[in-house]
Amino acid sequence: MDKKENVLKLPLLWIVIPCYNEEEVLPITAPMFRQQLQTMIDTKRISDQSRILFVNDGSADTTWQIITALSKVDEHYIGIRQSRNRGHQNALLAGLMEAKNVSDVTISADCDGQDDIAAMTEMIDKYIGGCEIVYGVRSNRETDTVFKRSTAQLYYKLLSKMGAEVVYNHADYRLMSSRVLNEFADFHEVNLFLRGLVPMIGFPSGTVNYVRHDRIAGKSHYPINKMIYFAFDGITSLSIKPIALIARLGFLVSLIGLIGIVWAIVLSCTGTAITGWASLVCIVCFLGGIQLLSIGILGEYIGKIFLESKHRPRYIISEKTWKPYEREYRG
Repeated sequence: MDKKENVLKLPLLWIVIPCYNEEEVLPITAPMFRQQLQTMIDTKRISDQSRILFVNDGSADTTWQIITALSKVDEHYIGIRQSRNRGHQNALLAGLMEAKNVSDVTISADCDGQDDIAAMTEMIDKYIGGCEIVYGVRSNRETDTVFKRSTAQLYYKLLSKMGAEVVYNHADYRLMSSRVLNEFADFHEVNLFLRGLVPMIGFPSGTVNYVRHDRIAGKSHYPINKMIYFAFDGITSLSIKPIALIARLGFLVSLIGLIGIVWAIVLSCTGTAITGWASLVCIVCFLGGIQLLSIGILGEYIGKIFLESKHRPRYIISEKTWKPYEREYRG
């Protein structure tokens, strides 16, 4: 009898949604997530005890008040509040670690409604079919500008060249089983780039293609400067090849410099040397630029080592909607 009950047991799903200043879009998308959850419950794919977990990432607006109000109306809505803003990746990590010992499976998604919520049904089907990780992959980038589309494609190719294992056109819309999350808990990086870390875990995986829509309401929290920093952070978090490239570049520049020295000696010996400052200035500026670039890249890695060595908490949960505040786990 127990064996039969285990076979018929439906997986308990937690949908983890980071939120930062989302007071405009959250009242619109929260019912959409709830409807999708109910659809999967009604079709006997997941347990009725499944939940939608909102992670408030230190919002300065009324996002937390909206989350707490939702949790009072419907028990399927729950929320946690970070003590301060720590960024999207840390907020997502906080939600996943909160879910790993409670749920059988999690699906992470953004709050803005751009990811196709209906794709969760196919993700759950693939999980039931044996996949421990299911990546949501954009089928096209037609909603992006030409600049964003071309730079995104270039970035994914660059990551692959750097040796980072990433899924093309995948962001943070993914399913992970509790087994995967428990293994992922052993990854203690302070500098998080989840879309590059998750493939390192292994286990059977699959993909679900979907069409990404325009943001339903509000404005994006990722302007071009943040996107550039996030992209560079992803490269330096996953690969040490930039350091190797510095060494190769240094060897190449040294070789060119040696050739220049030989050339200068030959000209001096033949008496055809031309006195001038233009060539000298060009060489000094070129070498100075290479040196500063190299020092900057090395400094980025040294800075990451400095932060990792401190072992500071990646998130601190200050409040939950489903029980009075206690001293919370610091991840």
